[in-house]
Amino acid sequence: MGADHSRPAPSTPPRVRRILVATVVPLVLATVVAALLLWPWNAPEPADGSDVPRYHGTVTRVVSEPCPPAPPTPEGTPGTGSPGVCGTVGVKVEDGPAAGRQVEAPIPDGPGAPTVAVGDEIILVELTDPADPSASSWNIAEHQRGKPLLWLAVVFAAAIVAFGRWRGVAALAGLAASFAILLGFVLPGISAGSPPLLVAVVGAALIMFVVLYLTHGVTAQTSVAVLGTLGSLVLTGVLGTIATAATHLTGFGSEDATTLSMFQADVDLHGLLLAGIIIGSLGVLDDVTVTQAATVTELAHANPGLSRLQLYRAATRVGRAHIASTVNTIVLAYAGASLPLLLLLTADSRGAAQILTSEFLAQEIVRSAVATLGLIAAVPLTTALAALVTTAGRHGAADRDAGPPAPTPPPPAARPAPDRAEALEALSAGRHGRTLDPDPPLAARPGRPEPDRRTDSAW
Repeated sequence: MGADHSRPAPSTPPRVRRILVATVVPLVLATVVAALLLWPWNAPEPADGSDVPRYHGTVTRVVSEPCPPAPPTPEGTPGTGSPGVCGTVGVKVEDGPAAGRQVEAPIPDGPGAPTVAVGDEIILVELTDPADPSASSWNIAEHQRGKPLLWLAVVFAAAIVAFGRWRGVAALAGLAASFAILLGFVLPGISAGSPPLLVAVVGAALIMFVVLYLTHGVTAQTSVAVLGTLGSLVLTGVLGTIATAATHLTGFGSEDATTLSMFQADVDLHGLLLAGIIIGSLGVLDDVTVTQAATVTELAHANPGLSRLQLYRAATRVGRAHIASTVNTIVLAYAGASLPLLLLLTADSRGAAQILTSEFLAQEIVRSAVATLGLIAAVPLTTALAALVTTAGRHGAADRDAGPPAPTPPPPAARPAPDRAEALEALSAGRHGRTLDPDPPLAARPGRPEPDRRTDSAW
């Protein structure tokens, strides 16, 4: 979430703090009330499916052999050998009723099948023959990924804490809070049939309040970033609604959405598309808004003489550079997530116009364009708020630190005008009553030091 802006911001005057509190606190309360109203109190429990039991095991041996020939074709021609890999894998079961047993499973084959070797930790499934419950067979489903993922998470957390220190710890806590809100409120709320767009906006607002204040502290600068992010989120939702309605998107642009509609027919896929745009935009929005608020603060700290308009213009130039790079980030992020889809388009025989206007690609275009428009709007909105608050804080702090104004010193007393007659008499006496020595001693000459007096001053 943005760079580390750890320099303490100037003190904000009480009047500005009261205005921010009166603006942010009602928004927080409204978000909490909306979350309670939309909370999936009666969310349906996951259906008890006939999931096959899964057990951990370790590969002890791998025996490969030629695959048997395929059965003859209906035309009577003999079949050829299967191009796949055949053989057996010896596995030691580590848990479950068969813990400690040595079982055999066929070498995994087919698209996406795992490649196993001796020593690999894998996941086993036991299949029971419906006709003979006493007969069962073992198959390798996939590799165990718990330990590699755990080590990756440890390295990830250690790097963040080592670099960010306490700010890194706060960032990890904010990340955990984000996942808790997504998994505990947003996804169950959408599954329960609540409007996906409304749930996404409320969930994004909850994530924003928790993460920004937890990571960056309860300050006026953070409050400005919160207001800028919330305003941009609302604008993104409005633009997404208009864009999806104008392009007549239904939300069925991906295979995942179609599969979801089979399992949960009451889910609004059009609203789910809008919810995805909101959640996806939040991560980039808070980075931009926090950066803009911190930029205005740093500029005011470096040059207190800048006016509000000068601060706004200078910080906006920084925001333009940030937006120019972030737009590319958004597009590449969506392209990376949809890379199999884009690769499939290269094999499509339709024309470019038909491909670009198809449901699945138009959905990605709308997603990227709407997120970018919301991001662009966040820069002037947050920068204007930050310039307003920062200059108010700067002037208020300066007046408060200066204390009461110092009393004006009295004007110096006017010297009396010299008497012309007295001045002429003094000059005349000095000229005629003093004997001039034609050759005064060296020591007595003006500007000459006495012989026994040192002229160097003490350190």
